[in-house]
Amino acid sequence: MTEFTPWSSALGGLLIGIAAAVLWVGSRRIAGISGIVANTIFPGSAGEVGWRSAFVLGLPIGAAVVAGFGGPLEVSVEAGPLRLIVAGLLVGFGTRLGNGCTSGHGVCGLSRGSVRSLVATMTFMAAGAATVFVFRHLLGAFE
Repeated sequence: MTEFTPWSSALGGLLIGIAAAVLWVGSRRIAGISGIVANTIFPGSAGEVGWRSAFVLGLPIGAAVVAGFGGPLEVSVEAGPLRLIVAGLLVGFGTRLGNGCTSGHGVCGLSRGSVRSLVATMTFMAAGAATVFVFRHLLGAFE
């Protein structure tokens, strides 16, 4: 069972929103993680690599800072390396197919009133809910 943490969740959401707004206002760039990572690995222009690399490096550094204040983060993965690789490739394929990821569409796109982002967010939320329902209630997994 997961613990309900409304205050830390609200603070995390607020910080994500502020970071996305700062990136948008400062550079007119969307804080979509999949696009930032993809364009860090395969840059379209040399001037884009610096801020994208800093953004990507800030993700684990931010987690380390949070762990330093709140103690170690407990993460357990019950899947083998092959399953994780396949899952990662499927997520990568899905983000390219949908022209963005949950952060790009769900955080940035919805806040800009993008209809495309609304449809994308509704689609991946419904797919996520259906996947949990099938695995938890029909297949009996995760019990």
